[in-house]
This record gives sequence, C-alpha cells and structure tokens, in this order.
Amino acid sequence: MQSGSFPVVNSEFKKDPDWTAAITAYEWVQQIKIKFAASKDFQINQVIYNEDIDITELVKKVRPKNCKK
Repeated sequence: MQSGSFPVVNSEFKKDPDWTAAITAYEWVQQIKIKFAASKDFQINQVIYNEDIDITELVKKVRPKNCKK
C-alpha cells in the first residue's frame, strides 16, 4: 500500500477533477512499478483522492499518449 500527495494543474483540475487526478495517480503508479520492479501480475486495487473519492476505474483506463489501445 502506498500513499502520497501530488500537485495537479489547477486549470485542468477545475475542468475535470476526477480525470486529472486519475492521470496524476497513473503516473505515480508507473513510478512505483519501475522503482520496485513490479511483476507482470501487479495490479491496482484502489485509488482514492481527497480522502473519499474513488477513482480506481478511471486510473485503470489511463493510457500513455504513445499507446494505441
């Protein structure tokens, strides 16, 4: 389990707070995977921001810009 605080672009957060938070969370998860050499069965169980907003499914939908999926 990991937790942390992350800045987001305020103008983007105002437009779509959940998606902006999901992108930031996704980027952080990718850093964790690299840092800990996560195995292929690594999975995201839950992502929450502002103490009670669950964005788990949104984070799972985020794809890198160069990914064609």
